[in-house]
Formats: sequence, structure tokens, C-alpha cells
Amino acid sequence: MSLAPRAVIVTRRTELEELLARHGTPQAAEFFLRARRRTLEQVESRHAAQVAAVATVATAIPVEWRRGQVDRSDLDRFLFSPEDIVVVVGQDGLVANVAKYLDGQPVIGVDPEPGRNPGVLVPHHPGEVGALLTATADGSALVERRTMVEAHSDDGQSLVALNEIYLGQPSHQSARYLLELADGSDEHQSSSGVLVGTGTGATGWCRSCCEERHSAIKLPSPTDESLCWFVREPWPSPVTGTSRSEGILEVDEQLKVTVESDRLVVFGDGIEADALTVAWGQQVSIGRSSRTLRAIAPPQSQ
Repeated sequence: MSLAPRAVIVTRRTELEELLARHGTPQAAEFFLRARRRTLEQVESRHAAQVAAVATVATAIPVEWRRGQVDRSDLDRFLFSPEDIVVVVGQDGLVANVAKYLDGQPVIGVDPEPGRNPGVLVPHHPGEVGALLTATADGSALVERRTMVEAHSDDGQSLVALNEIYLGQPSHQSARYLLELADGSDEHQSSSGVLVGTGTGATGWCRSCCEERHSAIKLPSPTDESLCWFVREPWPSPVTGTSRSEGILEVDEQLKVTVESDRLVVFGDGIEADALTVAWGQQVSIGRSSRTLRAIAPPQSQ
């Protein structure tokens, strides 16, 4: 007999929970907020919306299904099963946080505060989850496969991200490296770091880079298999160049970076705490990951 599906709800602590953990009591939290011209009622209102959304989602899980729940801070210790259906309740960034821990499990992104979040990765309302779970389990839901990006170092370290991967200094110092393109050309550079992003990430950090320099590059869409890359603030000097600062990586192409600094870091989706560390002479290859995020799209997209 096959196991019933398991619905896993993924959340993160609300601002109210963070404040209470830091300050101990609602009164102390209120004093802290008031000093910053905010009110406890605002924070409590957002907390209530999150709690209500999670309760609605939990109620929608069929009674015969197995269920689980995990906080963002525990994702690196949580064991997802192949038959899981993941329901992320929170901001768009929470989907990116969980994506790196999945290997093909479908994800239903739920926005607890419709109208407040962009809703790019959390397009569903809490009340829609029951029908979406059923459709996902029977295979009738529309699945959108979003491309992911992956970095590999020459000592066996690897990192996967949904939005983008950053390689550079952990501080505001310049990163020095040799950049090698897929066409075989290369350039020694000193910059604020290198970004390699997916179509999903092209709505965020990579888009900022693209628009800031008025680039003519056509950024990929979320389901495109190509990636975009940008060198942030390359510095011209007698030994470093600026002629290779942006581009597109096609399906099987990779960007190769040979470290010429004492220490650089590689992290994904803005999570600096989960970074790879690479030292002088090491090489990092960045390209499209074989893994994708299987995001359940809204029914009207069909």
C-alpha cells in the first residue's frame, strides 16, 4: 500500500515573534516600536494575518493525508520526502529559501497578505489551497518549472539558488579574480562581485544591475533555461579590465571564476550565512542547475 501524500507547511517567524524573542514582553516590544514611530497594533495585525493563513491551510489538508510543518530556521535540518507537497505561507523570498532544499517536490506558494507582497512566488490565496492540494496530488495542477542556478568549486563544494548566486568579498572590499567566459575569452577583474541569475532572479538584484547600467541585455523569463550575469562595478586598472561585465549563459554554458583574492564567498538568494568559502587559486564554475523549482501556478494560467 502506497503512503498518503504529506503536506509540509513552511513558515518563518513573524515580526511580532521576532520582537518578543528579542525584547521578552509585548510592553517592551511596544516601547521599542514607539521609539521608531511604529505601533504594536500594526505588527500584531500582520501576525494575525499570518496565523489565520496558516490555520486555513492546515484545515484544507485532507484528513487522510500526513502533514508536517517547518520553520525557515530549521530547513537545513528538515528531511523532505519525495512524495511531499510543500505549501509555503509567507513572502516571496521564503519560496527561494526553501527551493534549495527540494528535489522535485511541488511547491504551492501562499500569500498571507494579498496586496502587500508582490506575489510572484506566492500567487495563491489561503482559501485556494484545498483545491490546489487535490489537483497537485492527482496530477491535474499546472506546474511551472523555474530554472535554478548552481555553483561548483574545484574542491567539491556546491550551492544551488532560485534567484541568483553572488561571488565576491564578504565585506565592501574589492574582489579580484580571473573571469573566463564560455567562448574561451577571459579577463582579470577587480569588482564588487559577480552575479549570475535566473529568470526568477531577473525581477530582483539582476534587474537592478541591468537597469542601473541601461543594459540592452534581454533578461530571461522564469522558465527560460538561460541565465544572465553581471559584474558589479568593475574597476579599470593597468592589470584589471572592464570589457566583460555582462552577458547571457545558454543552457550548457558556464561562467568560470578563478580566485585572485585571499578569500571570497559564494552565496545564493541573499543568504550570507549559508556561503561557500573559496581561497586564492581556486576555481568556481557557475551555470544552470539540473534541478528546477516545480511551482504550482494559478488555475487561470491554464
